[in-house]
Amino acid sequence: MDEDEDVSIGRRVTQLADMHPHDHVYQHVAIDGGELSLTWTEIERRSGRLALALSRLGLIEGDRLAVAIRNSPQLLLGVFSAWKLGAIPVPVRWDVPEWELSRLRGVIAPRVFLGAEDLAWIDTASDGDDSIPTEDLTDVIAPNISGICSSGSTGTPKVILTGRPGAYNVGLGTAMMDSWRPVPRPQTILVPAPMYHANGFATLFNLLAGDHLVVMEKFDAAQAVDVIERHRISTFTATPTMLKRIADLPGIDGRDLTSIEWILQGAAPMPPYLVHRWAELIGAERILMAYGMTEGLGITALCGDEWMSHEGSVGRPIRDTELRILGPGGNPMPNHEIGEIYLRSGEWVHRYLGDAEPLPVTADGFRTVGDLGYLDHDGYLYLVDRRVDVIITGGANVYPAEVETALIDHPKIADVVVVGLRDPQWGRKVHAIVQPFDSSDPPTPNEVRTYARSRLASYKIPKSVELVDVIPRTEATKVNRGALIEARGG
Repeated sequence: MDEDEDVSIGRRVTQLADMHPHDHVYQHVAIDGGELSLTWTEIERRSGRLALALSRLGLIEGDRLAVAIRNSPQLLLGVFSAWKLGAIPVPVRWDVPEWELSRLRGVIAPRVFLGAEDLAWIDTASDGDDSIPTEDLTDVIAPNISGICSSGSTGTPKVILTGRPGAYNVGLGTAMMDSWRPVPRPQTILVPAPMYHANGFATLFNLLAGDHLVVMEKFDAAQAVDVIERHRISTFTATPTMLKRIADLPGIDGRDLTSIEWILQGAAPMPPYLVHRWAELIGAERILMAYGMTEGLGITALCGDEWMSHEGSVGRPIRDTELRILGPGGNPMPNHEIGEIYLRSGEWVHRYLGDAEPLPVTADGFRTVGDLGYLDHDGYLYLVDRRVDVIITGGANVYPAEVETALIDHPKIADVVVVGLRDPQWGRKVHAIVQPFDSSDPPTPNEVRTYARSRLASYKIPKSVELVDVIPRTEATKVNRGALIEARGG
């Protein structure tokens, strides 16, 4: 196959089934530890039969198929069946209240919606007669390869339609670490994140490139380490919260992590202590940290050993990404001065569905999602926070991410989120929501504030501290700051 040739994803699946018919390439790990695997032959046949069933429901080329199903073989088959029809799969968060799910459905406007109630139907439809021909489905290229739902840090739902057409592209399955050193293939990739999230969904492109997936139904740190050992996992992508939960496991230093070639960390900058901890576990050269966004504006990255001399950085632009830090009026900011991060990358421009406000854009095509950061003299980017999250207290700007990074090292703190709450004296006060490691021995507010005082300027120290049993995070370990603020009076 010519890598420059446009090949539909349906055709690519057929090719893989012909080349590797009996390879078990998709492994599902259930919450209870049970496992189920699929070969390329099974994926080819079952997604083809499901595609025919969906076509009878009216799904055709260019339509959107919403799939609100947690990580499962049914999710995989739903996405691949859409691609076989030239339809656009949109994985949807299933772990939201019905009113929010209804709002997402309204924005996506799918021809067909598959939810948890459709699991039995998917099984029945995909387990049909092998004699049913599906070859005519394999050459249809969707106008967009997928849609992805994104809420950022505010919880406001947005649905992003990727600008790239639904053809197989070898570049989408290229290991990011290849930019630093060659990565042995095929990879055995652990998928701990929900596949409604961009990082989880992107592993399907690795699958199409010949890698193998081991997909967790739900992330659990202890189970993840068991899976790494049992399946000899070579790579995975995780958030700092996931990595912290793994690193905090009792006995983790004695576990066998030697199969790991590299890991990718995204979603938020890694606290320095956590980078050093994972460097102890697997080696700094095997850690890759990246900054990007679902909107696909561009990406920066750096390797762990590189990070050691640029502590706190999220890297330099890679691939075809260009980067600018702009201040008020769109003027470039000097090194080490904070401004908005603007990125430009490639020819594929993603767009929002519905009436979401378009992103700010410069005359020459640089866009921003409102993240704040600065560059050092070597061109490394340092992410400060999102503009929408900045707390203005007594006229000074406080970045929640900085306060969280300072507090998370406290031995009695398992998780922390910092928000700004209304205050008659300060306008907004810095408020820390703390989840203790041990509920029977939580840190006192004074302990938290004393610890913060040793690491932060006085105006950044939380003026109030709240202890909670657990901080509400999505399965992607993201937090809805807006909801936390609203629940506390705004």
